[in-house]
Amino acid sequence: MNTSVGTTARLIGAGLRALLVLTLVCGVLYPLAVTGVAQALFPDRANGSEIKDASGRVVGSSLVGQRYDLPKKDPEDKEEAAAPDLRWFQPRPSAGLGTNSINTRYSLIVSGATNKAGDNEDLVKAVTEAKEAVVADNSTAGYRVRPEDVPADAVTSSGSGLDPNISPRYAALQVHRVAERNQLDVRQVEQLVAEHTQGRILGFIGEPRVNVLELNVALKALTAKG
Repeated sequence: MNTSVGTTARLIGAGLRALLVLTLVCGVLYPLAVTGVAQALFPDRANGSEIKDASGRVVGSSLVGQRYDLPKKDPEDKEEAAAPDLRWFQPRPSAGLGTNSINTRYSLIVSGATNKAGDNEDLVKAVTEAKEAVVADNSTAGYRVRPEDVPADAVTSSGSGLDPNISPRYAALQVHRVAERNQLDVRQVEQLVAEHTQGRILGFIGEPRVNVLELNVALKALTAKG
């Protein structure tokens, strides 16, 4: 009996010691080491790839898309559709799996695609209406957008619904409208887009892209100078 009790006590003691050691290693030392390495080598990414404006205020992350809409006439009206603020470059459409009351800048509760087929009536209708809106919104007195000039990313959401980037082609399509709305020279805005166009990773991975938030932060700084 005494031997059995002693063995049980030793096993319990060994288990508690193992729990303590593993908790210390896996729950304290390892997270501290990973955090330390991340902060030392990749501080920007470790802190969420934050983007700051000219005043130093954090305005978002370069990894998560944002909408640029006008304030609603009635903030309490959930049925009122948000209208884009055409002073700014617009992102891809968002198409998440629901809405939430926390992140009102992007109406998503879960990141994800719509998973609708190419011939889905609702998808076809949404794309058609989005293309008409892009043509109407971006046509100016001296620049007319043709429907065939509208790229796919202007009328469809990404797989995540949170894509922070648009194609250079879509950015270029918005240049004349942004210049007109902000009373800027078209060449100034074109230069801004060129400066914020990123090429393929390592020269062959992915597609050229423009981060919308970074571009709009630069646009705000440019308009402030004027």
